[in-house]
Amino acid sequence: MVPDVARALAEGRPVVALESSVLAQGLPVPANREAGARMVRAVQLHGAVAAFTAVARGVPTIGLEPEELERFLQRDGVRKVSARDIPIAVASGVDGATTVAASIVLAALGGVAVFSTGGIGGVHRGAPIDESADLLELSRTRVICVCAGAKSILDLPATWERLETLGIPVVGYRTDELPGFFTASTGIKLTARAGSAAEIAKMFQAHVDLGRTQALLVVNPPPPEHALARSVVDGAVKQALADATRAGIGGPALTPYLLEAVAKATGGDSLPVNLALLESNAAVAAEIAAAMAA
Repeated sequence: MVPDVARALAEGRPVVALESSVLAQGLPVPANREAGARMVRAVQLHGAVAAFTAVARGVPTIGLEPEELERFLQRDGVRKVSARDIPIAVASGVDGATTVAASIVLAALGGVAVFSTGGIGGVHRGAPIDESADLLELSRTRVICVCAGAKSILDLPATWERLETLGIPVVGYRTDELPGFFTASTGIKLTARAGSAAEIAKMFQAHVDLGRTQALLVVNPPPPEHALARSVVDGAVKQALADATRAGIGGPALTPYLLEAVAKATGGDSLPVNLALLESNAAVAAEIAAAMAA
């Protein structure tokens, strides 16, 4: 843990954990640098300390020093690390950019209660046994996770059902509908809504007091001026899935292929949405962290 994060936690000041895989694998260069700067700035503007979770040369950390962050942005030998990969990355002494699953593990271990990301993983379309490790970690790691729903390339109704089965409470931040990452609308109605960060902080305190061990998932739709139409995204994903099947693309290669295909099909419009929602989610997470600290 870097000193400024440790100091903030010791003083009871708000801290927001951020995912590093979005910088090292999720976004293209140089958009990854812009995303990192926008997330950090959004957290700081709302009075909190921003901390990227990662494994830095074998050391699990909450917060990256400037030279460490630069290595992750340049992607020089940085591995993608999920929860199960953390001990291997530590023992191997490598740089590891943490996914949602790994990030919330490190955040919880370090005593950081609020985490922000873009979109969580979930159940893949046409492959019900292909399910992101994010869901399992969310079911057993007690943090607040702020996101724009699950990624649009996934089977969103099936993901919604799995969240319910795993006992993960989902709260819409000023929305009654589960957002779909690039889109504000999915047709999936939520059962809980909060209109303020203070309300979410109160919900999480009740969650903790009841001894619940899951994460509290806060879903925040992408800013309306950037969100894409649901029909556009669905059409792009369906075409990309068909193309992937014909090309024999599957397994770990499928998600980056689909995201790139959606970007091309939308004329590059998905990238500004991604940047805007990362910034918006970080701001909401900071507001929540500040409300909890107060």
